[in-house]
Amino acid sequence: MWIPRQFGERLRDVARHFPAVVLTGARQVGKSSLLRREFPDHAYVSLDVPSVAELAERDPGAFFARYPPPVVVDEVQYAPALFRSMKPLIDADRHAGGRFILSGSQRFSLMRDVSESLAGRCAVLELDGLSAFELAGAGIGVAGRFVEVVTRGSFPELWRDAALPSDVFFSSYLATYLERDVRQLLRVGSLRDFERFVRACAARSGQMLNKSDLARDVGISPTTAGEWLSVLATSGQVALLEPWFANIGKRLVKSPKLYLRDTGLLCWLLGVSAADFERSAFRGAIFETWVHSELHRRLAGTPQVLTYYRDQQNREVDFLVDRGGRVTLLEAKLTERPSVKDAAGLEAVAKLLREARGPRLEVVAQAVVARAPVDHPLAEGLRTVHAARVASEV
Repeated sequence: MWIPRQFGERLRDVARHFPAVVLTGARQVGKSSLLRREFPDHAYVSLDVPSVAELAERDPGAFFARYPPPVVVDEVQYAPALFRSMKPLIDADRHAGGRFILSGSQRFSLMRDVSESLAGRCAVLELDGLSAFELAGAGIGVAGRFVEVVTRGSFPELWRDAALPSDVFFSSYLATYLERDVRQLLRVGSLRDFERFVRACAARSGQMLNKSDLARDVGISPTTAGEWLSVLATSGQVALLEPWFANIGKRLVKSPKLYLRDTGLLCWLLGVSAADFERSAFRGAIFETWVHSELHRRLAGTPQVLTYYRDQQNREVDFLVDRGGRVTLLEAKLTERPSVKDAAGLEAVAKLLREARGPRLEVVAQAVVARAPVDHPLAEGLRTVHAARVASEV
């Protein structure tokens, strides 16, 4: 079953304006399927095949003679020499759009090669997992099946094959990720240590990042924790949400919050299934992580800035969306009956921002993101919205 992706239209539009497009994203988010569907007239070749990757790296000229543009090259990070060879081919017909469509899962190495060889000639986009809107378009009612959606996650394969056990998928996913990506990006003495690090990050999803505590729990140095965290971020496994900052005369925290990018993988790492989700001590953090994922997908590539607010007086708002001084405040609460009490932090921070920034900042909306069956007002200027529809709020 093919689930239509909202990203397809944007991908095609960008390809009309750039001679080369690089699509990044975590493994299994559907990059290859999307590219083959959106560019059916392009030749397709995957460098996952060792012999093909060897040809591309050893003799790029022969490679492009065999696979001339327009071409889709999948897992392009396995042949860095291709980027240098593409430059003269692009410059020979600089304004012909979409001739080279490239994809890869290792963003760090991809960006290094792009910046060295294709600067100004290449657009870089990132594909995420399935959104609530995309699942709904495939007939999967997110609000009605919310716990199942959260615990199964956003990887397309898990929804294409409804009979596929998620624990089998995620155990294979983690093993593949460790062997194929981590070994190439880091000289890790023990993959078991790195797996423990991933699980420690999962236990902290939705919390402010403290690298020293994280390193101590795994038995590594804070420097190593920082390097490993960078690998998780660049390979699309975690995201760091920066705190909102402005000179408003208050002492604001400076540490980012840590989120896993997929709640299905998060639940598997934490040992949380759909059957025991409601009893899990992690359920609130998992819910907040899911809301973050929806907002991250919605706002990626837009001028809007997603942050969170917290100051040293412990006034906090989970998500702050800034559109050039027009601010939306969102608080994630895992409840089916949200009340005004759940919005105490929203109103306190909204009042603070209004007083401190005056006409330079306008709080245009406040909402409690929860699981109420029907979106409705809670008070003047305050409403509740179901988590399945949070993307429509921004």
